[in-house]
Amino acid sequence: MAQVRTASARGGGHDRDVLVVGGGIVGLSTAYAITRAAPGTRVTVLEKEPGPARHQTGRNSGVIHSGVYYRPGSLKARYAVRGAAEMVKFCAEYGIPHAVTGKLIVATERAELPRLHALVQRARENGIPVRELGAAQIPEHEPEVRGLAAIHVGTTGVCDYVAVARQLAHASGAEIRYGAEVRHVDRRPGLGVAVRTRSGDVIRARVMVNCAGLHCDEIARLTGDDPGMRIVPFRGEYYELARPELVRGLVYPVPDPAFPFLGVHLTRGIDGGVHIGPNAVPALAREGYGWGVVRPRELGATLAWPGSWRIARRHWRYGAGELRRSLSKTAFTTAVRRLLPAVTEDDLVAAPAGVRAQAVLADGTLVDDFLIREAAHTVHVLNAPSPAATASLPIGREVGRRALAMLEEAVRP
Repeated sequence: MAQVRTASARGGGHDRDVLVVGGGIVGLSTAYAITRAAPGTRVTVLEKEPGPARHQTGRNSGVIHSGVYYRPGSLKARYAVRGAAEMVKFCAEYGIPHAVTGKLIVATERAELPRLHALVQRARENGIPVRELGAAQIPEHEPEVRGLAAIHVGTTGVCDYVAVARQLAHASGAEIRYGAEVRHVDRRPGLGVAVRTRSGDVIRARVMVNCAGLHCDEIARLTGDDPGMRIVPFRGEYYELARPELVRGLVYPVPDPAFPFLGVHLTRGIDGGVHIGPNAVPALAREGYGWGVVRPRELGATLAWPGSWRIARRHWRYGAGELRRSLSKTAFTTAVRRLLPAVTEDDLVAAPAGVRAQAVLADGTLVDDFLIREAAHTVHVLNAPSPAATASLPIGREVGRRALAMLEEAVRP
């Protein structure tokens, strides 16, 4: 157990020891990790929404990812494999709805077979048991799904991530302030960070942790740091299956390794409903959950970033296909029918969309791994899209470890 002399113990002028910006699952996991590692550390979480997990955490497909897709040795691979097991244990401990269902990754074209075999090798390198299936074996798991070959990943599951976030908030013992949007940050070397919220409240802390998700790069710049990237928001649109009996569990296509998106997949959630999606199209606002949500300042910032145009030039064919599926339900249905031939347009009922906070470098590179950077009195989490919910407990421990090390240094006489 860490021994940290808190600001209160020193009688200093700081309101809190650690201030976490962002009340999604990563921010709340960080608060939880800090208070468990160093009891007595005074932690406050600032969340601009009226409740937790209103954006990426609460608008994803609820999948507990196994870690099969991610580059061996990467943070995503290590934290997803570890985090999946920990998430199942956490849900069981606190009575949070969850299920370990397993999933199929299905090749529907011959060109996908080498990529499917590469996933088998990657899974083995990441320590994940998988089983290879021929076309005749696919219906044993999913009677309505068709393909040339598949792999079965038994450790994949689903859970209620909003309930997980609420439990993390409660179990952390941290002060959670909702409706507290950060508008100004004043950081002074050797002293710490003072944050002013939209309401005019000022909170002073020795260490600040930036887990602001869709706005993490903006918070970094408010702090005075150049994050070296920009968040480019991608909207993922979902449908719900009107005939959920067509799908037993989770069914995924073989992903294109050139993109961080997994393609349109079928997910039976903990409520028994089946979600289909998401596709990936540029959002016209950081929280642009529909084509009608446009925020000119945010859109202008995206368009002014050189990396946005380089992505468009490099991947325009892929983007055109995603855009077509966004604007045409017929095109979306055609994509689904590759995996599930029995589905019809009438089976697809529009469901709430999500927005992925994707970090993009100036050269157009989509940041592939989790990205955590440190600066004076500050830890920035700059890229934490999927599988961050799955990996949230290990991510929180790593970010919390860094924050506590800074705090120890700050209070050292």
